[in-house]
Amino acid sequence: MSGLPQLVPELDVSSLSASLRFYEEVLGFAVAYSRPDEGFAYLEHGGAHLMLQRAAGPGRRFRTAALDRPHGRGVNFQLEVTDVAAVRDRSLSLGYELVVDLEDRWYRTGRDESGQRQLVVADPDGYLWRPFQRLGRRPVDTPV
Repeated sequence: MSGLPQLVPELDVSSLSASLRFYEEVLGFAVAYSRPDEGFAYLEHGGAHLMLQRAAGPGRRFRTAALDRPHGRGVNFQLEVTDVAAVRDRSLSLGYELVVDLEDRWYRTGRDESGQRQLVVADPDGYLWRPFQRLGRRPVDTPV
């Protein structure tokens, strides 16, 4: 396992095995370590780190309200990948519905725009993931 980042989200999941299938086979995460008796896994994807905890497992719970489906309402996680079209193909071949199909988007970042080829796919519990590839930067014609 590489050095720990300063932010590592932990997601409560209904089925650790179903979630691991999604995170490993669709997004390309690797299990750095796990504690199967606790229903816990720590995942890495380059510099991105993520923890998964089985919601009904014996581990500690940090919740401010009941955990209703879909989980993660109001949040989506952006993840840089090397081939977003391959992520799309794997998502569809494994039966995951795309929330937003492959698209090119440009986002203003001051006097420039940053481009991304991206899609949005939901994991088995409804957490939204936006894998993307960088398209570069370009100037904005209108002053900020």
